[in-house]
Amino acid sequence: MKYQVIHSKQGKYPVSVMCEFFNVSRSGYYDFMKRKDKPHKDASLTQLVAECQACCSKTYGYRRVQLWLIREKSVYRNPKTVLRVMNKYGLLAEIRRYRMYRQMGQQLHRYDNLLNREFTADKPNRKWVTDISYIHTGQGVLYLSMIRDLFDQSIVTYKTATSQTVNLVLNTVKQAVRKEAVAAEVQLHSDQGFQYTSSAYFNLTKEYGITPSMSRRGNCYDNAMAENFFSILKSECINRCKPKTFVQAKTLIDKYIYFYNHERIQTKTRLTPFEKRSQAA
Repeated sequence: MKYQVIHSKQGKYPVSVMCEFFNVSRSGYYDFMKRKDKPHKDASLTQLVAECQACCSKTYGYRRVQLWLIREKSVYRNPKTVLRVMNKYGLLAEIRRYRMYRQMGQQLHRYDNLLNREFTADKPNRKWVTDISYIHTGQGVLYLSMIRDLFDQSIVTYKTATSQTVNLVLNTVKQAVRKEAVAAEVQLHSDQGFQYTSSAYFNLTKEYGITPSMSRRGNCYDNAMAENFFSILKSECINRCKPKTFVQAKTLIDKYIYFYNHERIQTKTRLTPFEKRSQAA
């Protein structure tokens, strides 16, 4: 700031006098003048990172930002450089928050843990995971049921409702089967929620030839990939927007899941879920 003032008044007062008045050196002032018109070394990268975070609503960490720079701009930067710029200029993604779990209802049908934490699949529609999460709004709780494919991590389908019922889960499964060319050997993994232990769920999976798999009691890690998606959704979308109504929450969920499936880069594959799915097709 002192150098800026000296520069603005240099036609009115001698530089040496102003440097003495402001208690700065003349060499420091002239060094400032040499640097003044040079672009900042981080300027171009900062602008690109800001553009990336605008596209993803500031949800990308530095690894995804680096992948975005390569994919979209053909710009190659060291991940540590990207992280430094994001830290310095306030371009970091928001911190992720984690959900809590509870179990309710009477259990009727239990299934073996066939998935056994093997969270990969060699083809689409071979291994699905499913769960229900609570979306808090100003009008109350909106329940979100979804099915995720472990082949590409895509959200196969999802349903919302203002009450947590067995029908919410049944309609999610029905919609997934209608949408996908499901082979008889598809495995559908869930926790031990009352919807998944119900007779209606048992009958539906039997009708569709779906093989149910179930987490061990009280062990959320057995269904970690379902929990992981809800964590991402809430930290990158819901918790930042705090929807006031059910309609607003549904709109946010629709937009985010489209973004997640079609635009959000996966760090392991460097592809979006649907890019990987299209390659398999």
